[in-house]
Amino acid sequence: MTENTQDKCCILVVEDDDSARRALTEKLNGLGHQVQAASARDDANAQSDSTFDLMISDLVDSNSGSDGQIIRAFKLSVISPQVRAATVALHEIVEATLRFRLRCVDATKQPFHEKIDIELPSDLSLMNTVLEFLLDRVDKIGLVKTEQSNLFVALDEAFVNAVKHGNRSDPTKLVRVTAELSPHEAIFTVEDEGDGFDVCEIPDPRDPTNLFKSSGRGVLLIYNIMDEVEYSQRGTRLRMVKRPEPPAVAGG
Repeated sequence: MTENTQDKCCILVVEDDDSARRALTEKLNGLGHQVQAASARDDANAQSDSTFDLMISDLVDSNSGSDGQIIRAFKLSVISPQVRAATVALHEIVEATLRFRLRCVDATKQPFHEKIDIELPSDLSLMNTVLEFLLDRVDKIGLVKTEQSNLFVALDEAFVNAVKHGNRSDPTKLVRVTAELSPHEAIFTVEDEGDGFDVCEIPDPRDPTNLFKSSGRGVLLIYNIMDEVEYSQRGTRLRMVKRPEPPAVAGG
């Protein structure tokens, strides 16, 4: 960990694509950060996580699964507790990384399954960057029409609840966002490190009278927008599923 956390971070980039690894390393170095790169996870595992503030892996990595589908996995996570509390440097890193990945990921039409894991401090501006990235990915895939589906509203409410109500805006606590995208559905999981809450106290979203309540309105919106909503027993993890709208049936 460097002495001046706000000015410089130590970053580990793991990517088997030589050009992508070099390009991102140069970009982050250009921002004034220390970057070490590895071409494979085995090489990265040989290095101690404790020496890095941030890890980025699998920018453009893809493998074929047993069913022939293209499988992609991308992870961006903050490792250092010191950096969690000083998020100034993270803003430019996260924005640069996510924009870089959007340019690198091809628009293949082959069947695929993409998993995105992001772990960041409880900072709403960081979550806004993640939200824009996820919506862009969904748009490019063509799985869901984001504007018509109100997906922005549901994810924004989930992120705000995790940061403000779950972690109490404590930057030393992480918010973990996972997105699993396939041709059939988009699964989003948002998890905080807060104390949780009683899930049974969530107002029934099927009751129209709850729409006028000031408390729990975000949760009600999520229930109404997403196709499936499930909270963990402690209420610290929220799983949401959005599926494409069924094709319109032509009138007879």
